[in-house]
Amino acid sequence: MTRRAIEEQVRAGVEVLSDGQIRWSDPISHIAGRLDGVEVHGLLRYFDTNCYFRQPVVRAQPTRARQIVVDEYLFARNTLGLMPTTKDMAGQLTIRPVLTGPYTLAKYSQSRTREFASLEDRAIAYAEALAEEIKGLAQAGATWIQIDEPAVIKYPGDFTIFRRAFQKLTVGREKPALVGRKIHIALCVYFHDVVPLYEKLSDLPVDLLGMDFTYNPKLVDVIASAGSTVPLGLGLVDARNTKLEDPEAVARQIEKMLPKISGERACLGPSAGLEFLPRDRAFAKLELLGRIRAAVTGERAAAGARR
Repeated sequence: MTRRAIEEQVRAGVEVLSDGQIRWSDPISHIAGRLDGVEVHGLLRYFDTNCYFRQPVVRAQPTRARQIVVDEYLFARNTLGLMPTTKDMAGQLTIRPVLTGPYTLAKYSQSRTREFASLEDRAIAYAEALAEEIKGLAQAGATWIQIDEPAVIKYPGDFTIFRRAFQKLTVGREKPALVGRKIHIALCVYFHDVVPLYEKLSDLPVDLLGMDFTYNPKLVDVIASAGSTVPLGLGLVDARNTKLEDPEAVARQIEKMLPKISGERACLGPSAGLEFLPRDRAFAKLELLGRIRAAVTGERAAAGARR
């Protein structure tokens, strides 16, 4: 199934791929449950979706005693390497491993010990463990690592805690640079309105900030006005609605923002993972991304010709 997920992404024209997270039972317990000192208990609803996760319970210092997603990354990378691609895509495809971030893990965990009773203590402890996983992913050859932190935009009052934990990951990201490999971190937030935290998020030391545009249509205008000092991931395609967006309309939104984004660099993707849609509609959303990109490049070429 992982091979099929990668093949479908390639067929749809996606350039930065995931392994489809086929092995993940949920985004919380799959990461936290692989750490020593953490147990996995009962089911809770995952944000406002119809999906559930098993809640981690911290009983001791969360420790990375073994790999978390490194093996999954290596399998996906090797699968992609054996997959035939068109000449124009040769050398342009890459696998990005995904980790749920330390703040989101901490927010949806409980503690059975006083040492990690506070949200901040849990977040820092998770961050220290994930920093080791980032180092392991770098050693395995990963150059882009996606950190998902959906909880921070739902609980903006915790931003200081989130930032302290996230900074631990950037330190972990810098260690592999000592052996000549630069690691790029993409921070992705979704499932809530990002506008109240947009300026704070765009100041973080990330290489790409991915955002869900479906909760507040004003986000396009905010970016067009305030700009961004980092490249952006534009989650303009709704990952939770089967209706297909109009490529020309989305292209116009992108054109409105691009001049104000650092280096006019942006990635186009769904607002979140596509596991909430029937498989045929999920694939249709992936194919839609290519049509939107073509509409953007076509509009820019036409504008250049007019000038």
